[in-house]
Amino acid sequence: KKVLFVIAAVLFVFVMVISSMGSQWITGLAPIKPGDTVVLDYTLYDAAGTPLLTTDSVLYEQMYSKGGSILYAKQLTMTANQSLKTAIYPIPVYIAENGGNYEEFALYNPEYNAISSALVGMRTNEKKKVSLTSGISMSKLFSSESLMAGNVNMSTLAVGDILAMGVSESSNATASNNSVTYIRLAEVTRITDSGAVIDFGYPSAEITVSSFKST
Repeated sequence: KKVLFVIAAVLFVFVMVISSMGSQWITGLAPIKPGDTVVLDYTLYDAAGTPLLTTDSVLYEQMYSKGGSILYAKQLTMTANQSLKTAIYPIPVYIAENGGNYEEFALYNPEYNAISSALVGMRTNEKKKVSLTSGISMSKLFSSESLMAGNVNMSTLAVGDILAMGVSESSNATASNNSVTYIRLAEVTRITDSGAVIDFGYPSAEITVSSFKST
């Protein structure tokens, strides 16, 4: 009788806990479906595997304290397996060098779509590495004159340097005077006599599902 009483008490507590959680515990076990609204953490990496943008505050502090070029962003909310209809998805990012203000980072259409598609089948707290720009070149040759106009000193420029560039709705193009400007960290990959080749692409991202809501 004592054993039965203990089992009944445990079952009662278990039922009460499940009832207090409502349907959230079921959602946590179920995979993400197309159309679900997902909140995720993420980190974008360059070709060398160096993080350039992250929602991980610990990683951001570590990189920033070492003098690394990295941006800090808040969690991203998107619809699973839904393609972006614009060329750029603006993301508010923290700029320490700009008085701690936020500016808008340019997440390009192929990057957004790759992340959105990868969410399908994931579960809460699951982590995944996503290829963002497979087969897509985001490099561009800039003349010495255009770099100098953007306050980039060619004499001190070196391969591997990370530059904060202003971009417009046109993929891998710098912003014109009358266009909306977004920030993008880009890497110098080659230097020539006439200018420099700068890569705007981020080959991979690491995403983690924080939560999601089924449709």
